Amino acid sequence: MGLSVRGVDDETVTAGTVLVIDDEERILTFVRRGLEAEGFAVDQARDGREGLRLALTRSFDLVILDLVMPGLAGPEVLRRILDQRPSQSVLVLSALSDTASKVTCLELGAEDYVAKPFSLEELLARVRARLRAAARSGPTRLTGGGVDLDMIRRQADLGEGPVPLAEREFLLLAELVRNAGRTVSKVRLLSSVWGYHFDPGSNVVDVYVRRLRAKLGAEAITTIRGVGYRIDAD
Repeated sequence: MGLSVRGVDDETVTAGTVLVIDDEERILTFVRRGLEAEGFAVDQARDGREGLRLALTRSFDLVILDLVMPGLAGPEVLRRILDQRPSQSVLVLSALSDTASKVTCLELGAEDYVAKPFSLEELLARVRARLRAAARSGPTRLTGGGVDLDMIRRQADLGEGPVPLAEREFLLLAELVRNAGRTVSKVRLLSSVWGYHFDPGSNVVDVYVRRLRAKLGAEAITTIRGVGYRIDAD
């Protein structure tokens, strides 16, 4: 996060990182300059595929996404981003102002929709509102057992830099971190991460533990045979 700026209701919010995905150079320049003037760090992409790559390989407090672009259409970019990073905040900025486009994007998980043409003042107000909402949604970090979890970006850091996690990987690791030093049974993990409808005999927990170990290191999670898994306390 960067410096502090004032919102329209005089609440102080913290300027963050924003990715703008739009194929119109004029729009990219206009939005980038406006955001940077408010203290935001801005990355930009001129087509859907490049925007998707950046969104999935870097961390952003907000993605501003156009819908009609070469390479990969905006709705598909939105779907893929939120499939892999469900907590990512996305604001759609599009010339499509019809109700169907708005409903589709909001149902896919976009948090806001601004139609073009737009005023910079309104866009900045919407951006600040999204950051305030994220800041109020609860604790932003969870730590335990030598693991630092970023609850907003869904990344884990064991001291060697942040590692992005898929949704179920993140939820599983969060349950273990909350119980650092205690063994968590497979049944409990199935219940808290996947829901009761899963068969207790399922091996899905083992599969996701292997994925986490591949990302975080073989020693990150300890197997307690016949019982479950544990992250050792600090």
